[in-house]
Amino acid sequence: MAAGIGEKLRLERETRGIALRDISENTRISMRYLEAIEGDDYRRLPGGIFNRSFIRAYAKFIGFDEETAIEEYTRTLRDQGESSEDEPPKPFRSLVYTDDSATQTRSPLKTLMLAIIILALLSFAIWGGLRYYQRNIAPRSERVAPRIELNAKEEQHALFV
Repeated sequence: MAAGIGEKLRLERETRGIALRDISENTRISMRYLEAIEGDDYRRLPGGIFNRSFIRAYAKFIGFDEETAIEEYTRTLRDQGESSEDEPPKPFRSLVYTDDSATQTRSPLKTLMLAIIILALLSFAIWGGLRYYQRNIAPRSERVAPRIELNAKEEQHALFV
């Protein structure tokens, strides 16, 4: 069986006499992630683009060809039966109202009725708020206003006397 990219990187690292701790300190990749790469155990890695970035940084640090490392990583994933990040994602159909397919299924009459109902509810809420203001808050301010005017008249009277 052919050696995976992890084993090749480990052999290259050992040949050059580089400690795993040195790679960890210089690339800021956790030791456990580096050990997982060397063991071709990619389930222990965070996944996605992080795996590729870790392998690329590891290969670059030890002087291994980065592109070859990434190609072999992809090949290793295929051999292990895991999906590669290079595969296009499955199409996702959103159920959001603004999606083109959703607007085609809704009739214009339904859309118009929905808009009218929403506008009626908003209008009713505004009308209710104004009515509440006129009944409860406005009379209080009117009760205070005559006292102020009365005090102002008294002040004027006091000035002329």
